[in-house]
Amino acid sequence: MDSDEEERIPISERPEWSDVKPMPQNDGECPVVPILYSHEFKETMDYFRAVYFNDERSPRSLSLTSEAIHLNAGNYTVWHFRRLVLESLNADLHEELDFVENVAKQNSKNYQIWHHRRWLAAKLGTEAIAKELEFTKKILSLDAKNYHAWSHRQWVLQALGGWENELEYCHQLLRDDVFNNSAWNQRYFVVTRSPFLGGLDAMKDSEVDYTIDALVAHPENESPWRYLRGLFKNDLKTWANDPRVSQICLKILNTKNKCIFALSTLLDLICHGFEPSPEFNEAVDALKNDDVGSSSSSLAETICLVLQNMDPLRVNYWAWRKTQLPSVIV
Repeated sequence: MDSDEEERIPISERPEWSDVKPMPQNDGECPVVPILYSHEFKETMDYFRAVYFNDERSPRSLSLTSEAIHLNAGNYTVWHFRRLVLESLNADLHEELDFVENVAKQNSKNYQIWHHRRWLAAKLGTEAIAKELEFTKKILSLDAKNYHAWSHRQWVLQALGGWENELEYCHQLLRDDVFNNSAWNQRYFVVTRSPFLGGLDAMKDSEVDYTIDALVAHPENESPWRYLRGLFKNDLKTWANDPRVSQICLKILNTKNKCIFALSTLLDLICHGFEPSPEFNEAVDALKNDDVGSSSSSLAETICLVLQNMDPLRVNYWAWRKTQLPSVIV
């Protein structure tokens, strides 16, 4: 039976269920706050309990779990029993993927759906790669920050494969929306994990250039600033002395753009050994206002004071950073 039909035939009136005695929910003798279930939900679950406790792994049980899931897609017991039935019937798991996709249209953040989907993909192995990548792509086109979809996609890549076009997929997402922090995160995942790209060391140089292009276009976008630092996570000294990093900070600051991220990055560079030329002092001085005095003895201190003024939500943090500056610093 198709549970989406407009005219639903009650289970008790279906000939194929005439031999089954429904099992009502046991709420005890005096339930404090009994739940007013709909008749359809109550009947479906009463029959489900009957087949579940009898461990009936039959086609009608599979059909019944479909109805129960459409009524409550978060019932983990129903999903668990459905997996047992699927295995016992040696069911077509490709058809099951289609079933899950249909359910996910209205429940894309349901843990049980994604757990079931992963179980199916693991069973199918490499046969599932293309379908799983396309499925997550559909979900992400509707919600670019769906954690479940990203987690599933990363699992598929690591467990089954499909890395070949993943960097291009990330690039496409960032072309569509450079502020998509999930796409930046996925790009880093691909660069550091893909067996086809050679790892972070092999990709670092081109990725730095890619990130700087993004920063030039949108310096207020925090994601590429974080991404840029992540590219040097194992060697912050190299990060501090890569001229491309310091120069993008200077370029943005010279536009008199009050970019918190450019300033905070410059501060971090100095704290990790970067020795700024006078032009950096000039760029920062141009951002000062009357609230920032001229008594600070170093560029790092001046940056902290400017950030306290520019970033009032974290004023205490920048004040603390000022107290943590190395004793000998430019």
